[in-house]
Amino acid sequence: MTTGYLYHELFGWHDTGTNAGLAPSDPAAGLQPFVHFENAETKRRLHELIVVSGLIDKLERIRPVSATEEQILRVHTPEYLERIKTESALPKGGDAGDGLSPFGRGGYEIAALAAGGVITAVEAVLNGTVDNAYALVRPPGHHAVASSGMGFCIFGNLAIAAKHAREALGVGRIAILDWDVHHGNGTQSVFYDDPDVLTVSLHQDNVFPPNSGAALERGEGEGSGYALNVPLPPGTGDQGYLYAMDSVVVPALRRFRPEIILVASGFDASAMDPLSRQMVTSTGYREMTRRLMDVADEVCGGRIAVSHEGGYSPVYVPFCGLAVMETLSGQPAFGDPVLPIVSGFAGHDLQAHQKQVIDEVAGFVADIA
Repeated sequence: MTTGYLYHELFGWHDTGTNAGLAPSDPAAGLQPFVHFENAETKRRLHELIVVSGLIDKLERIRPVSATEEQILRVHTPEYLERIKTESALPKGGDAGDGLSPFGRGGYEIAALAAGGVITAVEAVLNGTVDNAYALVRPPGHHAVASSGMGFCIFGNLAIAAKHAREALGVGRIAILDWDVHHGNGTQSVFYDDPDVLTVSLHQDNVFPPNSGAALERGEGEGSGYALNVPLPPGTGDQGYLYAMDSVVVPALRRFRPEIILVASGFDASAMDPLSRQMVTSTGYREMTRRLMDVADEVCGGRIAVSHEGGYSPVYVPFCGLAVMETLSGQPAFGDPVLPIVSGFAGHDLQAHQKQVIDEVAGFVADIA
């Protein structure tokens, strides 16, 4: 088993500035300046844990290449691309589009490197250089729509990579699984009418974007039935997420039979995240990855490419990410010293109201042809 790993120090230089956590600081409104939630710490610390644990020596390093304008324009409008380039050249940068997603000078170049990094990882999997790959990129991408960024995202990294695989590399069917705690609205929007791209999003119900990711959002036109959304209730823990994998994700992938599985890997469903109210532990992420690898072996020769998305607990994201990386590579590294605490929280067992939501969506899997 060969696992590719992609990271570049420039991802840590994506500058989101000082904010009041989310919103711009405003003394008149009592919003004291603080660091933006989407800062470099979680990803930098994950990379350093991969190095310190020794796992880095067992991975195949992949060097990112920046996405070209042509590649970005497969997803985004020319007007949006030009705005990001223009604001990126300003002394203080700009915002991706929703007023909550700032970027500093040079933000365009770093965002293009992130999108290109995911393309590079997908290419490495498809050409057989590695069996699977993890792209630890920043800024994230799964909220970005064609004409705007949002939710800390500038370019739709995974959507751009999927479009590249389809249009430049001749790949037929692609499945995209999003287990970030927020709905993968941007990725879904790109492929909402496309029956050759299956999007599956496991997310906390109505946490972000507002009123997005309902179970009845199922695609349109020829793509009807090829978008699956599992809006999990707040408080869903390991067993709820694993039940969703067993009841929705794995059966859907078996029916769809993609040529490659792409994953939007956010760790903001973790039990220590400040921007959600879920309770997934490193064990949960490890087991989700194991289930995904098993079905990938069945349907697409084990081809999985992962793109890092959210996750805002600097102390716990590294251990959740390491669990995924250990599982992908089959190489044990460090234990999780936080696990005895978070695994003891009440509510990890599957709850009746969680099962009801998952079972509803499981009924839609039969519509996949």
